[in-house]
Amino acid sequence: QVQLVESGGGLVQPGGSLRLSCAASLPIFSIYDMAWYRQAPGKQRELVAAISSGGSKNYADSVKGRFTISRDNAKKTVNLQMNSLKPDDTAVYYCNARLNTVNVYWGRGTQVSVSS
Repeated sequence: QVQLVESGGGLVQPGGSLRLSCAASLPIFSIYDMAWYRQAPGKQRELVAAISSGGSKNYADSVKGRFTISRDNAKKTVNLQMNSLKPDDTAVYYCNARLNTVNVYWGRGTQVSVSS
């Protein structure tokens, strides 16, 4: 059974940093496109950052220059380095793995709270 397990969330002050990690039990991790989404209270889930199986990256405009996504195929992990955090970044962050329209998996999420 495929599992995506997020870690690294927590409470941080504005301007601080956090590093999220997602460990995936995918049989062939390297062929999956991976992404981080977030959902704030009362808002729709939105894409934060994505990294393709080939290593191409894209980011939401709101996090460009502050967040960096990376993957380690040997360890089957995808990370999200978040710097210069703002209160608007407060949300539950979800790891996502996608091979095609059928093989799509989600983690349970990790809470990120940015507050003074």
